[in-house]
Amino acid sequence: MSEHIYKKIELVGSSPNGFEEAVKNALVRAEKTVRNMRWFEVAETRGYIENGKIGHWQVTLKIGFTLEDS
Repeated sequence: MSEHIYKKIELVGSSPNGFEEAVKNALVRAEKTVRNMRWFEVAETRGYIENGKIGHWQVTLKIGFTLEDS
């Protein structure tokens, strides 16, 4: 069994349509430049209030990815 070494980065995804879409937006964007993503954890969730209603969601994610061998 090979050993896995991970690195974590932190990203903030956003969406006017909900928490889950904010997470998906962050992951889709990260996938364009980060290879070997393996897991994520939600560190923070925030919402922007506009006229007494939820106007926008922000979700801070920690994303783990495996390091490549040199």
